[in-house]
Amino acid sequence: MLQKMVSIIIGSALIAIGINLFAIPNHLVDGGIIGLGLISNYTLGLQPGLTVIVLNLPLYTYAWFHFRSYFYNGVHGVLASAFFIDYFHPLMSFHTPPILISAITCGLLLGTGISIMLLTKVSAGGGDLLALMLTNVIRLNVGVIIMIIDGFVILLGWVVIQETTLIYSGLMVGMTGLTIFTITQLFSTSKQLEG
Repeated sequence: MLQKMVSIIIGSALIAIGINLFAIPNHLVDGGIIGLGLISNYTLGLQPGLTVIVLNLPLYTYAWFHFRSYFYNGVHGVLASAFFIDYFHPLMSFHTPPILISAITCGLLLGTGISIMLLTKVSAGGGDLLALMLTNVIRLNVGVIIMIIDGFVILLGWVVIQETTLIYSGLMVGMTGLTIFTITQLFSTSKQLEG
């Protein structure tokens, strides 16, 4: 339990730093629910963390009744991530590196934060939860469904917000995915070697 709490705090803090220090100043859009939170921030000036909680409510309500284990493994991560995203919001006023470096750095931070949580079976967002629930309905790999959801959100951001750069947002999401893949593979391989 203590290990889960530490992973949620560290993982959420890394996600929040990446979002506020690198994504928001450059109008980068992440995939999934966090991406929708960013779009609402850019277009309506809403708090991205609070928006993430509101958008996750229907998903987690549904999960409570139909996928109870998904609910328990995700709700803490979502609440902590949303809280930290809004808590670290003042970081967006700091000096930000050029957009290419920001996209790569943000992807590394998000990927590391999400990986830290995933390694203790905690989810950071509703996009992952939605993908897990959809795999029970349509016969597609969960990774493919997440990629489709992320792609849709990035395209939505590109259409709605003129300042959003599709290529750099895609690079950030790609870097996030690569980081998650690398870290989770590394730890699963080391666990197999220990076993």
